[in-house]
Formats: sequence, structure tokens, C-alpha cells
Amino acid sequence: MALTFTGLKLQGFLGRFGKTAVTDIEGYVELPDGKVLTGSQWGNLLLWEGGLIKVELCRHARRTCHIGPINQIMIDEGEIITAGDDGCIRIWDFETIDTADAIDESEMIEMEPINELQVGKNVKIYSMVKIFKPGNSIWYAQDANGAIWKLDLSFSNITQDPKCLLSFHTGPITAMAVSPFTYLMATTSQDCTIRIFDFAAKLYLTEMQFKEGGTALLWAPRVVSYQGGLIIAGFEDGVIRLLELFDPSGLVIFAGRKQVKGAQLRLRQALKPHTEAVTALAYEQNGEVLATGSKDKTVFFFVVDQEYEPIGYINVPGPVTNLTWTPKSHRDIEIERRRKKKEEKEREKEEKRKLQLQMRKQLEESEGEEEGEEETIEEEEEEVEEPLPRIFIPEKPCPILCGFYSVRTSFWISLGGYDSGFLYHCKFPVDSEKTIEEQKDEPFDFRFVENSDDNPIRVISFSLSKMMMFCGMQKGQIRVYILKNKSLKLTDMEHYWDYSIHDNDYGQIQALYPSYDDRFVVSCGADGNIFVFNILSEEELEEGLKATVPPPKSGIESEKRAEDIEDPNAFSIEGARQKREYDQIMREAEEVKAQKREKLSELRSEFERLLVNNSELPEHMQLHRTEFDVDTRVREQTERTTVKKIKQVERELAWEKEKHRLALLKLQKRFRDVLEFDTVIVHAIQTEHKISTYRLLKLSGKYTRARQMSQADRRISKFERKEKEVSLKKESQKDTVPVTTGPEEIFAEKEKKKRYRTLADIMVENQIAKMKKIMIKAEKAQNKILQRRREWEELYKSKPEDDYEDPKDVLAIKEAQNNMGDFNLKTAPDYKIPEQMRINAAKKEEEIGILEAMTHEKKFNMNKCIISLRDQKIAVIEEIQCLVQELKTIHSILPENKHLPIPEVPQLHPEEVPERKYQYDEEILLEFKLKQEDRPVEEEQKEEEPEVVKGFAGGITKATLREADLGKQESKIGKFPLLTLPEVQKPVEFPKTEPTEVELEIMKREEIRNTYMQQHLIDRIRELIITFDAEFRLLRHQKLKLDIQMKLADLHHITLFQEMLLLKNFEKQENILQERVNSLDREQQDMKWKINENLAEMENRKNEINRLQDQEKAIYANFQATLGENNKFAYFLMKVLKKNIKRVKKKEVEGEEEEEESSPEDSDEESSFESSEEESESEDEAFDESMGLANCDPALYEMTLQLREKRLDIEEALTDEKKILENLRKEYEAMGKKVKVVAANLVTAEDALEAYQREKQQRLNELLVVIPLKLHQIECVEFGEIPQDLSNALVFSNTALQRLQERIVQLQEENIEQQELNRDCRERRKKLIFEKREMAKKIKKMKETVTQLMIDKFGKEINLEALQTLSVNKKLEELRIKKMKKELANAKEIRNWEEKVSKVRWDLMMKTKEHTKKLQQMNELCIEKQKLESRLNTLQAQQGNAFQGLRKADILAREKITELIQIQAEKILALKEEIAILRRKGGLILPPINNPH
Repeated sequence: MALTFTGLKLQGFLGRFGKTAVTDIEGYVELPDGKVLTGSQWGNLLLWEGGLIKVELCRHARRTCHIGPINQIMIDEGEIITAGDDGCIRIWDFETIDTADAIDESEMIEMEPINELQVGKNVKIYSMVKIFKPGNSIWYAQDANGAIWKLDLSFSNITQDPKCLLSFHTGPITAMAVSPFTYLMATTSQDCTIRIFDFAAKLYLTEMQFKEGGTALLWAPRVVSYQGGLIIAGFEDGVIRLLELFDPSGLVIFAGRKQVKGAQLRLRQALKPHTEAVTALAYEQNGEVLATGSKDKTVFFFVVDQEYEPIGYINVPGPVTNLTWTPKSHRDIEIERRRKKKEEKEREKEEKRKLQLQMRKQLEESEGEEEGEEETIEEEEEEVEEPLPRIFIPEKPCPILCGFYSVRTSFWISLGGYDSGFLYHCKFPVDSEKTIEEQKDEPFDFRFVENSDDNPIRVISFSLSKMMMFCGMQKGQIRVYILKNKSLKLTDMEHYWDYSIHDNDYGQIQALYPSYDDRFVVSCGADGNIFVFNILSEEELEEGLKATVPPPKSGIESEKRAEDIEDPNAFSIEGARQKREYDQIMREAEEVKAQKREKLSELRSEFERLLVNNSELPEHMQLHRTEFDVDTRVREQTERTTVKKIKQVERELAWEKEKHRLALLKLQKRFRDVLEFDTVIVHAIQTEHKISTYRLLKLSGKYTRARQMSQADRRISKFERKEKEVSLKKESQKDTVPVTTGPEEIFAEKEKKKRYRTLADIMVENQIAKMKKIMIKAEKAQNKILQRRREWEELYKSKPEDDYEDPKDVLAIKEAQNNMGDFNLKTAPDYKIPEQMRINAAKKEEEIGILEAMTHEKKFNMNKCIISLRDQKIAVIEEIQCLVQELKTIHSILPENKHLPIPEVPQLHPEEVPERKYQYDEEILLEFKLKQEDRPVEEEQKEEEPEVVKGFAGGITKATLREADLGKQESKIGKFPLLTLPEVQKPVEFPKTEPTEVELEIMKREEIRNTYMQQHLIDRIRELIITFDAEFRLLRHQKLKLDIQMKLADLHHITLFQEMLLLKNFEKQENILQERVNSLDREQQDMKWKINENLAEMENRKNEINRLQDQEKAIYANFQATLGENNKFAYFLMKVLKKNIKRVKKKEVEGEEEEEESSPEDSDEESSFESSEEESESEDEAFDESMGLANCDPALYEMTLQLREKRLDIEEALTDEKKILENLRKEYEAMGKKVKVVAANLVTAEDALEAYQREKQQRLNELLVVIPLKLHQIECVEFGEIPQDLSNALVFSNTALQRLQERIVQLQEENIEQQELNRDCRERRKKLIFEKREMAKKIKKMKETVTQLMIDKFGKEINLEALQTLSVNKKLEELRIKKMKKELANAKEIRNWEEKVSKVRWDLMMKTKEHTKKLQQMNELCIEKQKLESRLNTLQAQQGNAFQGLRKADILAREKITELIQIQAEKILALKEEIAILRRKGGLILPPINNPH
């Protein structure tokens, strides 16, 4: 299981094919990046990546890369070479395959080979090897058909044609024969060839090709062919061919004949005795009979003569594997034995007759004898020994591989399978009455063959001297046994020579023959090899041995070429004989049928005559039709038989019916379903004009799918990407919603809801509410200040710079540059294609799709109009038919002299209703069948008298049938639904009488009315026809205009398609260049974003430095304000404040661990920092803090120390911020340099892309575009005439020209508007400058007023923002609230614990009381026990020995007391345990033990 396909797939050793069909893989190659390229059975290339198929590669139009499997794939000099069963070698581009990628798994990548070489016809390249020499392109290829080719893959002008170096058999060699005259041998194989070799000279002489593979060969002995040139060959299709080998060098050479070889084969005769492969051939010793055996279980015999004639055949139980004729002496003995056997059978018959008479007498005597026989049988059974174990016999008999005669009736055979490893000596059966299966004879002797249990002998042959026996083995070995005294009894088979030469797995020996002089031995195997062995030593062999080819027989040039049997399905000899007999029987049966039919025809004619006679009789004398039936049961039986046969025929034809139905559906799907409108030609009524619809197919989504694929492969341009980013930004701005949070949410999570409020809760809530109000007030003030600050910042940001440009103006300028109507020629060398006007294959495919959709829509609408016109014509014809019918009615009333000619009724042409060609019913099918049957009859016989159609419907002639067919065809002109009116009945004729005056007046009025109606109906018919023709002419005029548009659209479609093909060729390189531009642009944008981010970070750091510096200044200002004026310790405390001390950096635990693992650089920085501090400390060594501490205020000193700590913290933060700022500045400079490099690369890439776009535009300009023009549209004239060369002319549309003229007027108007706008802007600027000066004066005055008010109120200038945002310490207040809550919670918990302690004390007191009671009880019981014991002792002492034995009452009393003591002891133990439990806290008290008494 592990080595099967399923097992390997489950283990992951096989790739997953996904949606691709599972295929066997012959050739594969691993690419440098790890991907694998393999072939497939259908000829496409599969690119694998990670065990999955990445893409399937094919040629254009979904053609396969090779026709058939791909056998080898190689990489050579950056190219991929593939070789397949189609005999082609193709070179593919490595880069195209390596970078191939599909969007969808079902899609395939189409590509074409760079070069290809067709080696030859019927060539299957299996393997290739290159000669590795510098500059060499010569390869050697192995053909699966047995050839070696020399190939030149240089693909240049001097490339050599493929050369076949060697040709041999393909696959296993099935048969071989050695000439009994010379050193020639013939071989055949499944490659349908027979080849002749000179094995002594090691030369290939000739070959002959057939259509079937050979399976058996036999070289005719000398008694059959004296010259030794006759070869008998058997083939897979059961044909045997007689071939003549001769030397053609002596023949006359005719002009045009091929080069003469050293030998030639010629077909002498071809016979087909068998239906399956021929397996064995053998000549009788005298050469008079040829026997052939086959897999069809038959043996045929032929008379050997100039032309072989068949004698007969016999059937055998199984396929024939070997044929060997019996010796001649054995045949004579066999004939004599059969004669004697026949005489013995006759005597036995006479004896049987005599025995039958004695049977009755023996029956009476048999009873007594049976009893005695039973006794003897029982005695014999007692003497019988135990039976031996049953011999194993395989269910399927082992095959007989080979055999040979030893003596007369004995022979040796070699078996395969279970019986291999032995040679069995057998005899022919003696009893000829029984069959071989019934006799079950066993071999009488055997020989053990060493080391052949699974390697049986397949072929046995002997040398001419019978001294050596050659054996060919199953596994390819050759054994040679030495026969003692030339005996075939094989007495000694222990010693042998063994030589393993053929393949051990599939090289079984097929044939093994010695040469005619015992010098050589030739062997062939299923591995396709032939080996020749020297029997004699090298010294004994002659040099220059060569076979002699037999000369041709006289008159061979004039002999007629024998006919060959090339059809594999041709009849065999027996089949042809049976076919002839069957044809003879069928001819006789047809003659009998013909006689029966003639008789039936006569009877039918007579029956028809009787029917006619019956119809001529009066009605009361006529016989009813049923009375003609002799027996109704016959008719019923006939009808039942007919129905049964019809059903049987329907069942037999069901498969054919379904097959043709599916074929019809496929044809409709292929040709009709895709058709939206068929060609319908509508004819005018009065003229010969006609109008046809467009043959319109359904609109396919081919270009839509191709556009999606190309858009997926295409790289978007920089312009498209920017437009996409702008749209995304707008959408994101719409989606964003500002979120604000109020100050009330700060304490929302901290408050907890209670079911009741205590005094402590109220206190906490009041404190929280108070703090909230203060914080909210401060936060509102701060928010107001921040809002005002943001407004100022926005205002300052909105202030335009000196070189500021309005974005609207920039966009307008850019739009003008892009759309200003610059009509520079695209053919100009300096033409620059705007980015939004660049075209690609996807856009061009979209244009093609739009064009197809537009043309489809216009054609569809026109077709609908034409179809509606056709329907209108049908309606007009129906109405005209009704009017004509009314005219006929009127004509039947009017006199003939007043008749007007009836207009002809228009007819529908077949092309006006083409859809009715595909409508059929049973009548149409029957008509078609009759036509098909009549056609051969009309061609063969053209008789004047109509023949009677033979069938059940008697009396109908073919002539009448044809007339009926014509009538049906006339009545069904396409079977369109026209109105059919009944025929007008002729008025009833009454006897003529003279009319009265009133009747005459009525008749006159009726005549006038009918005359008017006649004229009115004719006018109506003319009106209908004229109206239809008018609409027809109008639609025809529209159709002609649309035809012109469609022709122009077709021309435009061709141009677009050519442009699309050209753009597809440019698309790959364009995508590469566009991707490079996009990547550089993205990189530039990323660098700019990083620079902006860096600038923002630098700005933040500068602000942070300014903030720290302000804090430092605030510390000094606060220190001065705290000291006050004229403080005697001011200098000392200032020294303390400015003193630099060595400080330890504050780090967390994680920071300490990181410090331990820090690098030596960190330690160096810290040491440098500490050294700088030590230096600063050394500078202040003269200052001593202890000198001024005696009289200094401790509070001021502590405050100074705190301020010093803050100052040092700020200085450290300043140092860090400055370092970070310096690093950011360096990074900014580095990124600036990199941005310049990227910008230069981007410019280079854009230039390359622009150059490529220009090249693409030039190639597009080279395409020819057809533009039909009229003469009045040409304005390029010279001297009043149109020039011959219009190559320098421009084609302009009227709309574009009109737009240019309108643009001139627009530009003049815009110029005037811009001048007025410029004048207004100047005046506005002057006004704004004046307002700015006035506003500056007002602001200065207001600042002075505010400063004076602050001095008046606070005595100095203060920071109003700090005063407004002054608030409580939020953290401190939160801690206070937490402290208050904690104190209240702790007090509550203390009260709970006090209650628990008091309760436990009460429980302890109660347990102690109970314990005391139980101790008292125990004491009482102990005292009572002592009393009882003392009393008992006293009673015992008083009694003494008064009584010899104990009384019964004493015994009972003693038992009661003992029991009582035991109970008391148990109670005491229970009380002790209970006391011990009570001593422990929380002990379990058990219930008291009750006295059972």
C-alpha cells in the first residue's frame, strides 16, 4: 500500500493536482528557485510550487505544447528544452516560464516556443544527451521506436538535418529464426518489422514493414526450400506470411529504383488461418505439411507447394504455446496401433451382445455371491494401510513452456508456476477412447533442475550433434548441459554451464538456436537484446566469416506481386468459408421470400378485385368489411404481433435514438443556441427589392474576462494611484466622527451604587462632589484657553506665505495644461503623452467590448424591425387572402362582363421563414423517408408503368404517392399559419322564371352594391400592398445607412484589434517599468512622510526643551519669592541650590535587570556621566554646607534641597532631550540625502517609461487606419485640385474644428474677465493693508489697558491662564477619599468581629457548664462502682466454702453485675472522649449512650 499511488499521496510524497486532471509524469526538471516543471499526458507543461500546481502552460489558442506525453525536460544555456512523443523538440523561454502566474486555477498561460525541430515522422523522442564541448550544439536522441538520432539544435543557417545513426527493434523481441544454411537470422517484434542480420559478420542486412506485430518465425528447412531463402512469419492478427530472402545485386536495375542493399525480402503469399496471434510454426519432417498454432485454440495444417493450400484444422483445449512433430517411426507404429484398436472394438461389441443374454442368469446367482464379496471386502479393508496425505494440485493448471521428444511415444516437458524446477518425462495415453482430461495420466519420470524453483526453463534446443542441450531460463540465464552418449533420457543433469546475460526481471529468453554448423549460439529475450555466443574457442574460429544470402530465383522480376492481407478485421480461412456458406443460405432464403412475396402480391390483387366487385353491388347485397375476415383471431394475433415487434424495435433502437438525440442537442448547442438572429430575407411585394437581417450571435463576455485578467496583471500608474488615494481620503473623512469626553466621566467608574446610604457614604459623596465642581470649573477654563489657542494657531496657519499660490489657481493651470487643446502631432519626436491619456491593452479591450456592445445593440434593434416587418407581411397576406375570398364570392354573384381581375395573393418565400426548416413532424419525416427510398429506385429503373407498392395498404401505386406528396408540399409551403377558408359553395340553381319589376330593381341595386364592394376590396388590397411597400422602402433606407455605419464599425474594430495586439506585446515591459516607477514613488512618499514625522518630532522636542527651561526658570523664581528680600542666608541657600551632587539614577526593577545585562557602552556612558559630576563637585569643594546650617531656618533648607532635586531632574531631562534632538537632526539630514537619490532615480525611471510610451505611440502610429471621406470633406487642395499625395494632410472632425473656433471666443472673454478680476484684487489689497494698520494700533492700546488693570489688582503682571486653571491636586484628593472609605470599612469590620468574639465566648461558657455536669456524673459513677466492688468482695468472703458449687442465682447475678460494669466503663470512655472534644474549639458533641436496660 505504501508504494501505490494512493499510499504515496497519503504520505505527502505526491503532489496535489487540484482542479487539474491527474496525470502520469515522464519528464521533469527542478528550477533554480525550487519550483519544478513537469510534463503531462496530454502534452502541456505543469509548473509546481510547494507540492501544488501553480500554473499550466499551453500554446496560443489553447493548443498543447506537445501532441502526446512530454518525455524529457532540460535546462540548457538559460533555455528550457522539451521532447515528446510527437517527435518534436521545442525550445522555451526560461524567464517566461519561471515568472508565470495565473489569476484563476482554471486558467492557463499561453506562450509560444522560441524554436522547434521536427525530427521525423513516426518518431517518439524518449531521451536526449548533449555532447559537452565548448560551442557545440550536437545532441544524441533516443527514439522509442528503436532509433538513435544525431540532432543539431543550433537553429542557424547552417543547421544540419536530423540524421538516424542506428535502427533496431522496439520493445521485446517476440520471435527469432536461424537459417539452416548460413549465418543468417530473422527477428520480429511488436514494432511490426521483420529484420535480417548476418550474426557472423555482425551486420544488419534488411527489413520489411507490416501493419501488425510479429509473433512467430520459422526458417524453412532444405527439404522445403533448397536455396534456403524461405521464411514463414506469424502475426498478431492471425496472418501467416511466406517471405523470400534473396540477394538483389544480380537483378536488373531500373531507372528510379532505390539503392540496392545486400539482401531483400519479398512477400510470396499471405494467409489468415487464425483469428488471434500465431504462436507456433512447424514443418513435418518430409516438408510436405506446415502446422500453425495460435491463441485461438486451433492448429491449422497446410499442404506445402508453390502455393500453400489449407488441409483443415483441429481444436485444442487451450492456447498453443509450442508445436513439435512426432518422429516418422512413431507415426507408422501409431497407424498400425489404431488399426488393431479398431478390430478390437468390433470384437468387443460382439462380446457385449453375448453378455447381454447371460445377464438374467447371473442376476439370480449374484445374491449369494454378494454376501461372500462383502466379507472379503471387509477383510481387505482391514489389511489396507493408512492413506498418504493428499497431493496438492493447483486450481489453475500450470502452463507448459516447452517440450521435445525423447523416444517414440515419450517426451519431456517443462512447466511453469507451481510445477517449475523439474523436467517431466511423459507418455501419450494408451486408451484412445477416453479424452486426455478423463485419463489424467501422470509423468513416469522426472529430472530435478537446480536453482529453478522460480526460474523455469522456457526454451530448449540441441546442437546438431546432439551433444549439448541449450536451455533458456525465465530470468534471462542460458544453461548448457552435456548429453552423455547423445541420449535424450537426460540421465545426468547435475553439471552444467550457466551464463546470466539477459535482464533478470523482464529479459526472459524468447528463442535460443545454434547455427547450422554448431559454431555459434544465438539468443533473444523480452528485454529487446540479441546475443551471439561462440561455442568453439577463438583459435578454432576462422576470421572473416560472413553469411551467404541466397540468390534470387529465375524470373522473379516478371512475377506478379502477391496480395497482402492488410485489414486486421479480415476473415480467416474458416471464417471466410463460414461466410460463404451463410451468404449461400441467405441467398436461398431471399429467393424463397421473393416467391412468397409474389404469391402474397397475387392474393392481395385478387382481394382488392373482390373488394371492388363488392363495392359495385347494391348496398343491400354488399358484404360488410368484417365479413371478409376468415378468422378475427388471425387479425388480432397479427395486430398483437405487430405491436410487439414495434415495441421490440423501439427497445432495440432506443440507444441509437438517444445517441442521435444527444448529437442533435450538441449540434444545436454548437450552432443554433449561440445564434440570436438568423438571416431572414424579406421581399417587397411589387418590386424585386429585398432586405435581410444581420446574422447575429449572442454577445459573449470574452473581452470582459480578458480585461479583468489584464487589469489584474497590469500595474496601476502613478496618476491612477494618486486619484485612488484622494478618493480614499475623502471617504475616510466622511466616515470619521469626532468623539469628546466630559469631565463627569472621570469619576463614573469609581462610584458604586448602594441600596441605602449611611452617614459615611454621604460624607464621601459630598467630598467627591466638591472636588468635582472645582475640577470641572478648572477644566472648563483650560478647555476655553486651549480652544482659543487652537483658533489662533489655525488663524496663523491660514496666513499665506509670500510665495503662496492659490490651490484653485494651481488646479486650473494644471487642467489647462492637460486639456488646453494642444494639437501637436502624435508623430512628433518630442510629443509627450499625458498620463491620463496613456492607453493599455485593458482599456483597448474595454473599447472593443463597448464597440461590440453598441454594434450588437444597433443590429439587434434593426433585426427586430425587420422581423416585425416580416410579421406585418404575413398579416397582410392573410388579410389579402380573406379579401380575395370575398371577391370570389362577389364574382359568383356578378355577371362576367363586370368582373374585374382578381389581384394575385403575395406568397412567402422560404428564406423569409428560415426557422421553419428546423420544424418537423411525423408527416415530414415520412415524406423524407419515401424520398430517400425512391431515389435509388429512380436512378436504377425508370419504368413508365407505375409499380405497385408492396405492403399492407394494397392498391396504392408509387405514382399516386408522388402525386399525394406533391399535393402535401403545395399545401404546406413552409407550414406557416395562414388563414384557410372553406370553398365557396355554388348557389343552388332553380328553374328560370321571368323576374318582376321589383325583383329587377332589387337585382339592380344588389349588382351596384356588389360592383362597389368589388372595387372597394380591390382598392383595399392595393392599399395594403402600397402601404407595406412604403414601410419596406423606409426600413430599407434605414438599413442601408446602418450598413454603412456597421462597415465603419468593422473597420474601427479591426484597427482596435490591431492596436490591442500591439499593446499586449508592449504590456510586459511596460508593467515592469511602471512597477519600478510606482515603487520609487512609494519610496519617495514614505521618505517624505518619515521626514515630516521627523520634523514634527523635532518640533515636539524643541517645545519640550523650552518647557523644561521654563520650569527651571520657575524654580529659581519660586526660590527668590520664598526667600523674600534681604534674607541673610540667601547667598548660602543659592549655593546649596546650584550645587551639583552625585546622584543615583532612579530605575525600576526591570531597569535594574536591564542594567546588569547592559553593554559595556552603557557602563562607559554612566562612568563618563559620574566623572562629569565629580568634576563639577570638585569645583565646589570650597563650599561646605555644614558651615551655614547652624542659624539657618530648617524649613527653608529643606525646601532648597527639594528645589535642588527638581533642578537636577530638569537638567537631566534637558540633557536627554538635547541628545535626542541631535540624533533626530542627523537622521533628518541622512533622509534628506536619500530623498534626493530616490528623486533622481524616480526621474530616470519616469524618463525611461516616457521613452517607452513614446516608442509604443510610434508603433501605434505605424498602424494603418481606414477613414472613408467624401470629396466635399477634403479641403486640402492645391491649385484648385486634390493632390495625389495626402500623406501630409490631417483628418479633423467637424466637432473638433468647431470646438477650436468656439475656444477662441471663450479665451477672449476669459482674458477680459481676468483683467477685471486683477483690478478688483488690487483695490481690495490696499483696503486690507489700511485695516491691518488700524487693528495693530487697537491691539497695542488694549494690551496696555490690561497690564495696568493687573498691576492695580495684583500689584504685578501675572499669568492669567495659570490663575484660571488653578485647581485641586486630583491625586491627593483621590487618596484622601480612598483613606476615608478605608477607615469607614475598617470600623465596620471591627464591629463585626467584636460581635463574633462575644458570641464565641458565650458558646464557650455553655460548653464549660455542660462539661462540668458530665464530670460530676462520672465522679458519682466511680464512687458507686467502688461501693459495689467492696460489697461484692464482702459477700464472697462471708460465703467462703459453704457451698461446693455455685448456685444458679449467683451465676445470674454475677453476669448482670459484669454487664453493668462493662456498660459503665463504656460510658466513662464516651465521657472522656466528649471531654477531650469539648476542650477543643468547634468540637462535635455526640448524643449520650442509652442504657439498653
